Amino acid sequence: MVSSTPVVIYPPDEEGGRRVRVDGTILGRAYSVQDVARFMQEAGLQDFDEMDVVRSSLIEWRGGGPEVWTR
Repeated sequence: MVSSTPVVIYPPDEEGGRRVRVDGTILGRAYSVQDVARFMQEAGLQDFDEMDVVRSSLIEWRGGGPEVWTR
């Protein structure tokens, strides 16, 4: 991962999903912190879990933090 905040979690859409972008590539939509952890694992951070997602400085949360999944 190249940039200082290479992971961006976008605001929830009308269905409660949040787009997940890693190093400029959209990996998909997450519906929970657990989904974000799976995306992080797929991006090469195999040991990332839900607590890492909540605390990580690698992640920029837009439109609310890890507790926000609805509009």
